[in-house]
Amino acid sequence: MRRSDRRPALRCLATLAFSLVALTGCSGESGEQAAATSPSASATPSAPAGETAPTTAPGDGADPAGTGPSATAASWAGTKQFVQIDDARTSDGRTYLSVRPAQKKAHPQFEAWVIVPGEGPYTEVRMADDATVLLSVPLGDGKHPASYSRAEFVSRLTAQSSPARSRLGYDLSFDGQGQVTRLQSLYTP
Repeated sequence: MRRSDRRPALRCLATLAFSLVALTGCSGESGEQAAATSPSASATPSAPAGETAPTTAPGDGADPAGTGPSATAASWAGTKQFVQIDDARTSDGRTYLSVRPAQKKAHPQFEAWVIVPGEGPYTEVRMADDATVLLSVPLGDGKHPASYSRAEFVSRLTAQSSPARSRLGYDLSFDGQGQVTRLQSLYTP
C-alpha cells in the first residue's frame, strides 16, 4: 500500500475502533453505569410491546388478599424486562409495581433513551425485600444511576403526574419466583 493511501485508511480504522468502543460502553465507567448511560444498538424489549398480560394469579385465580403474583410476573421469572411503571405502592412492608412491557430506542441527538409506550393492561408485580433500586434523571438526582430505597422510589414515582410517568422506562430483573430484584430507571432528557 502506498504511503498516501495509508492515512485515510488509518483514519477510517481509528474512527471505526472509536465507534465500537462507544457502542459497547467501554468509557471507563463500571459496566452497570455504561449500560445505563450509553444507548446501544440492541435496544429491544424483552417482551413484545403489544403483549397483553393476564392479571390473574396462578392456580385457580383466587387471591383473597389481592397481593399474590400475577401469571405474567411468574412467566417473567428469571428474566430481564423493559417496562413502564404506572403506579407503585407499599402494603404490609412489601412494594408492588403496576407494570407493562414497552420499548426503548436510542435518542437520535442525545446520549439518552426514547420510551415507546406499550399497549394493554398493567400487571402488578412484587419487589423482593432486598431489591436494588437505581434511579437517574428525572426520578433520580443525577444523569448517572444512584441507589435509592424502595420507599423513596415509590414516593418519587407517585409524585410524578400520569403523563410524566408514561415517558419513563425501567429495566427490571426478576428472580426465579417472579419478584423484582433490580429496578433501574433509564436516563431520559
